[in-house]
Amino acid sequence: MLTCPRDQTALQTQKQHDIEIDACGTCHGAWYDFDELTMLEASAARDDNALAGMIEYSKRTGELKCPKCGELMVAFDYRGNNLELDACPQEHGFWLDTGEAERVRQIMQERSRGLSRSASAEKSWQRAREGGSRGNLTDRVRDLFRRR
Repeated sequence: MLTCPRDQTALQTQKQHDIEIDACGTCHGAWYDFDELTMLEASAARDDNALAGMIEYSKRTGELKCPKCGELMVAFDYRGNNLELDACPQEHGFWLDTGEAERVRQIMQERSRGLSRSASAEKSWQRAREGGSRGNLTDRVRDLFRRR
């Protein structure tokens, strides 16, 4: 049986966002097996590209022990944000304190929105380039110099 790395309470199986996790009834933190963090991210991301990229920034020795192997976990800044998570160095999983799962989802939603805006801007730019430069004064001046 897994125990909470914060208060050693027995973890109970729960479902959050259709993911079966091991949660602490005392501190409300949760253990996410290695692949379950990806599932949590995917529950909020609209685009698979939002999942791309490095997850662990500024790794440092943590204070908590892995509930599976007992090894000291590594603390890190999740995707370069102001959110510290803990990971088992043996890749057993991640410990998320209360509220951190929702923060992960919020970050992934923001990444998805940012990627959508970027893709939309890229399409608009391509349409503008393909359609010529009929628009503003700067475009018309460029056209004058191109004709020389």
